[in-house]
Amino acid sequence: MPTKQTLPQKKIPERRCIGCGERFPKTELIRIVRAPDGTISLDRTGKKSGRGAYLCHSVECLKRARKANRLSQNLDCEIPEEIYLKMEAELASNV
Repeated sequence: MPTKQTLPQKKIPERRCIGCGERFPKTELIRIVRAPDGTISLDRTGKKSGRGAYLCHSVECLKRARKANRLSQNLDCEIPEEIYLKMEAELASNV
């Protein structure tokens, strides 16, 4: 009797949250991206071009990342106050 061949399990990429430091599947995190033109935005699709950092769907993780200056370090630029406020509002509205 022939045996069934099993398809190889597709590897799910993991990323680390810059707020809490825990690893999650890439699809469960929000990507914050600095586009080539210098604009900073939340990338919920994970497909925008530019340098990115990953964050949980939590305002607390954003606050921790901000306090430790991790977002600026990961994106290699200074983050203006209004960007943090905008990201915090977006995260709070989608909870």
